[in-house]
Amino acid sequence: MQQIAILGAGAMGSRLADNLLEAGYPVTVYNRTQARTEPLVAKGATYATTPRAAAEGAKVVISMVRDDGASRQVWLTEDAGAAHGLGEGAIAIEASTLTVSFIQDLAQAVKHHGKPFLTVPVVGSRPQAEANCLTGLAGGDLDVLDQVQATLNSAGITTLYPVGSAAQAMTLKLAVNVLFGTQVAALAEMLTMLTQSGLLAEQAMALLSKLPITPPAMQGAGGLMVKQQHAPLFPIALVEKDFDYAMASVEGVCPVSAAVRSRYRQAIDQGYGDDNITGIIQLFATAIP
Repeated sequence: MQQIAILGAGAMGSRLADNLLEAGYPVTVYNRTQARTEPLVAKGATYATTPRAAAEGAKVVISMVRDDGASRQVWLTEDAGAAHGLGEGAIAIEASTLTVSFIQDLAQAVKHHGKPFLTVPVVGSRPQAEANCLTGLAGGDLDVLDQVQATLNSAGITTLYPVGSAAQAMTLKLAVNVLFGTQVAALAEMLTMLTQSGLLAEQAMALLSKLPITPPAMQGAGGLMVKQQHAPLFPIALVEKDFDYAMASVEGVCPVSAAVRSRYRQAIDQGYGDDNITGIIQLFATAIP
């Protein structure tokens, strides 16, 4: 099988790498903190000391990192960046959720090196990565998407939607996250209102789940709120980051998004930044009966 490089061994990158190892791919992994790669190395991955070293010899290079700054570091750092190590026939893939302006810059930088570039930000979090059912929103050089589909499927991105340009794919990903974050915040507020009326939270959520206004994603989020389980799947700090990135990509004012973003910022200020997105309910009620 083709050599694959994974840049970033955080919550999502480590799971992509693990899936590829399980599928039998030779995987080289880079992470700024080497200790995060040790479980992958124990399973057969090779550790690279720089992103460039990880990319050298790899046919597919996939980055999954936290933000623009981390992506810039792994791809574009002078001499050590992965873009400088892309070899003959290599395809560069950025799977992180980033700003639209940066993904455009990154696409141009990779093309300057004469290599095809795809952005494939994923919809889903840790459970979907572990279950091999992430959805990828592909943009950029879509003519090479067929060449990497099997690799992406093996990494856990089993549904792929071609969107258009790299900027369009990233804009869609940001829209998805903002819409999800807005729905979760509204559900937290309404669950609190319903419990204040005398309904038990479990009863209120069960009734809401029977109605067409509550899609499956909100049923799952509501269930976590009812159980007061806020272990990080999509941490509030990252939710707020994605709201910032989305609002930076549009012209004019987004009043609804701005209002919801302020609530996530408030949650971070109150110490909930590392909690799952569902922890936003803690702003409205310290405990749910």
